[in-house]
Amino acid sequence: MKRWFSDGVFRTIVRNASYLASGKIGGALLGLIALACAGRGMTPALFGTLVLIHSYANGVGAVVKFQTWQFIVRYGAPALERGDTAILRDVTGFAVGLDLASGLIGLAGGLLLLPHAAGWFGIGAENLNMAMLYCTLIPTMTAATPTGVLRVFDRFDQIALQQLVTPLVRAFGAALSYLCGFGFTGFVLTWYIADLSGDLCLWALSIRELRRRRMTDALRPGLFGPARRLSGAWGFVWTTNVAHSIWAAWGPVSNLVVGALLTPAAAGLFKIAATFFDSASKPAELLSRSFYPEIMRLDPSSRHPWQLAVRSALISGAIAVVVLLIVSIGGEPVIDLVFGKRYVEAYDLLQLMTASLVVAMAAFPLESLLYMAGRERSALVAEGTAALGYAVLLVVLIHLFGLWGAGLAYVAGVCLKTAFMLVPTLSAYRGRHALPHGGQAEAAA
Repeated sequence: MKRWFSDGVFRTIVRNASYLASGKIGGALLGLIALACAGRGMTPALFGTLVLIHSYANGVGAVVKFQTWQFIVRYGAPALERGDTAILRDVTGFAVGLDLASGLIGLAGGLLLLPHAAGWFGIGAENLNMAMLYCTLIPTMTAATPTGVLRVFDRFDQIALQQLVTPLVRAFGAALSYLCGFGFTGFVLTWYIADLSGDLCLWALSIRELRRRRMTDALRPGLFGPARRLSGAWGFVWTTNVAHSIWAAWGPVSNLVVGALLTPAAAGLFKIAATFFDSASKPAELLSRSFYPEIMRLDPSSRHPWQLAVRSALISGAIAVVVLLIVSIGGEPVIDLVFGKRYVEAYDLLQLMTASLVVAMAAFPLESLLYMAGRERSALVAEGTAALGYAVLLVVLIHLFGLWGAGLAYVAGVCLKTAFMLVPTLSAYRGRHALPHGGQAEAAA
């Protein structure tokens, strides 16, 4: 282990993950306060409706969202290493253009679809106006450019700071709504304002960082001009868009399906279990966010990035085992304390879902390795196939086992994704000697 930390890149990955963890831990605690106030301040049915409204907007955003932060890291990190600010300006301008276009398309599509789909998803006609209002967040939800800017400049401390904004505003507003009895409307507005505040803060931090580097013109949107100067840009963004749209929609769409096939109250229970699962798997997500920018600066034909992946996976898997024990022992008392006895049923579902925790956390480097190796399409096929299998299992198992079946499908989906990602990753490793260095490839282009 001492030898691992003698590696400067590995230390950077852990350091940046620690920055993100500091924000996420505080955010998780504040998020629990917000959910506790909402769970106790509304009936299970209304709490589930709030979850469904948020999930609908989030789901539409996930479907249309381009992973522009990955594009900025993929093309911008090598350019920054070479000191090529012209390429970096093209990269960020292209990303802003994509965010604007996808956000407006998502907003229009979400508003047009909602009146027809609300009843099927379990959103009653009396709550339709609230759901329509929430859809106006889709353009800010889909924007990933500011995250990419801060990551490529290694400002993970700023990202950690921003991660506290949404949960802090949400916790304050939820407590106020609970104590003052503002009811369902108060909680929906709280969620809305909190999401908007976090998104705007992220933009403000990225603009400040660009201004500090005298590059504010890098946010001037552009599509076709920058794309002509960036070899393979459209192929990369479309591939990552489809792959991540499929998988990012996992959570929101799962909530909507559970609400449609069962009840809004069941969707609320599933949301509570999924929230605890997501919180438990945060260490892997944080390592992934730090891991990807660092390996994009390395030569994929060498053993170095692959060794970093194994070390990071082992650390993440070890953390998963500890978290699994903590959740098994303390999950039920925490749910009882935070949400009340009427939500304790979510603990049984959580126990089932945490069976896949070790797999999910240990497998986090796989996707980043595929992008580093230029195997974006392999990642797309893996995620698409796994998501399709999960969707089929979700519907079938809910019909067979009810809410318990949703948990079984979740576990199966995580395992399918890992298996389908592992095969092309091993293939890329075996053929690593033929892989071009990202920075060299861009320079040649």
